[in-house]
Amino acid sequence: MTSVDGVAGSGDLPHRTDVEIAMLLVSPRHRYEGRPADGALPADGPELRDRVELRAGLGIVGDRYFAARAHVHASVTVIGLEALDAVAAELGAGVDPAATRRNVFLRGADVEALRGEPFSLDSGDGPVLFRGYRPANPCAWMDHEVAPGAFRAMRGRGGVRCDPESDGVLTLGAAVLRTARPVALG
Repeated sequence: MTSVDGVAGSGDLPHRTDVEIAMLLVSPRHRYEGRPADGALPADGPELRDRVELRAGLGIVGDRYFAARAHVHASVTVIGLEALDAVAAELGAGVDPAATRRNVFLRGADVEALRGEPFSLDSGDGPVLFRGYRPANPCAWMDHEVAPGAFRAMRGRGGVRCDPESDGVLTLGAAVLRTARPVALG
């Protein structure tokens, strides 16, 4: 059922997939500026979190894209760790997921299938509703910060940019992903 304000409720999302929220990243500033050969800017503190707070239409509290008008429909990026495992295997190199600068790292679902779709994530504090929008396309920084060849290898596997449609909290660990259509890995 849809609520009065037009936001889909979890009742509209009949497909359940048990997933793991394996990593949460919040970056107060953009670290990939200038030329990749010059290297990333240093972090302003710890970026990996056990818990993140989300605000409807604004993003992750404390993140560089929180309430950024230029990132409407792209304030949160979700990526599947299976996609990064495939990139690592293809490149024959280890991949540090945090170097991709995505926010929510899931294991157990086809994250690319969330483009253009409503979905919710519930890690125990109640569901956070999202709307998936466009792909989180890789940039040239991936070749420098992730692994040589990662820019090309991540095409179609870089995750999805989305917006939270409800306030809530996500924490590391077991979670439930609810979707309008099946997204479980085969």
